[in-house]
Amino acid sequence: MIASNPFPVPGSKAELEEGSALSPRFGADGLVTCITTDAATGEILMVAHMNPEALRKTLETGEAWYWSRSRGELWHKGATSGQIQTVLEIRVDCDQDALLLKVKVAGDGGCCHTGRRSCFYRKVELSNGKPHLIVD
Repeated sequence: MIASNPFPVPGSKAELEEGSALSPRFGADGLVTCITTDAATGEILMVAHMNPEALRKTLETGEAWYWSRSRGELWHKGATSGQIQTVLEIRVDCDQDALLLKVKVAGDGGCCHTGRRSCFYRKVELSNGKPHLIVD
């Protein structure tokens, strides 16, 4: 997964929080967390990770690229499913260690490998003080 980092090294706290340079703080594993939402509805579709190459390709192509931790490879979302994510907006959090993508999804509009629109199709409910998963 080693990828050269084309982004500036994060500077001071003030530069990270108030500066205009995109300086993602990739973790020790070389990844930054990315939340992806539907640009039109705000619905959370998925959470994934990006390495520097995935972020660079996303910026260059306007389509979402991620790092697949399970497969250990770069992943162009929708390349096989047709669920291409066209990126309409990218946001970075205050200390630049998380990204938010607002996307338009092609194909059937789904994002989850289970065939659902969103990866967040279950909610946690307590029954007798124990958590249980309920499918919405």
